Amino acid sequence: MHRKFIALIIAVAVAITGISASQARAADTRDILGGLAAIAIIGAAVNHYHQEKKRDEEAERRKRHKKAEAKAEKARKKHAVRPLPKRVARYDLPQRCLRTFNAYSKKRPLLGPNCLKKHYKHADSLPHQCKVGFWNGKRVKRAYEPACLRQKGYRVVYQ
Repeated sequence: MHRKFIALIIAVAVAITGISASQARAADTRDILGGLAAIAIIGAAVNHYHQEKKRDEEAERRKRHKKAEAKAEKARKKHAVRPLPKRVARYDLPQRCLRTFNAYSKKRPLLGPNCLKKHYKHADSLPHQCKVGFWNGKRVKRAYEPACLRQKGYRVVYQ
């Protein structure tokens, strides 16, 4: 807005300076004051128009934001979370069965078979290729390797 107003003032100033000096002397103070008043009125009108336009744009922006917010809220409420189908959920292994066995590796966790039998009803159908055995100092322990199970389509679910 300021740029337009300043440009208008400069344009008027250039127009006024184009008038010859003799004509400027002939003009009386009433004509000069009338010209300045006209410039001030035009500047005020431009300023008022710009402020009104700005207010309308802000109101329109708020209206669009409110609409989008209402639409998003409706979309959130529309669908309730449903459980996975049984054919898919059977590949979800419980996270609570992940354990670190020091005799196997201190950094890599394994899925304990006893925990799986207790908390996962399809424990008997897990692939035998993913079952690993290791010596714990007294006997051979068995567990399932999560990386191998992941390759076979299973996943550990954090519930």
